[in-house]
Amino acid sequence: MIQFLRSRLPAFRHAFSGLGYVLRTQKNAWIHASATILVIVLGSWLGLDALRWAILIFAIGLVWLSEAFNTALEAFVDLVNPDTHPLAGIAKDTAAAAVLIAAITAAIIGILILGPPLLQRFFLS
Repeated sequence: MIQFLRSRLPAFRHAFSGLGYVLRTQKNAWIHASATILVIVLGSWLGLDALRWAILIFAIGLVWLSEAFNTALEAFVDLVNPDTHPLAGIAKDTAAAAVLIAAITAAIIGILILGPPLLQRFFLS
């Protein structure tokens, strides 16, 4: 069992290296990181139940997953075709659209989950 776990360590190093690359190179990742921290702070302050946390974590994960895939696809397209090509642009734009869709979805989920208790705390207390 120990040997199996040790054999998995390089895979985790590669995964964390990829996450580090996303954070170092993608300006939008800092927006996602800020939103993630804000949601975690607000959710903790509001004392959300496990189901609401699960939904928020899923939405946050969806955005980060989309951003990571978008970054990977952009790097791969640049590797395969460093010159400007209409299909390369379509691939990159479509991947960016996936991140946008995920971010909008997460924002709506955040408003639906965090909005009512925030309104109650600030305006109905």
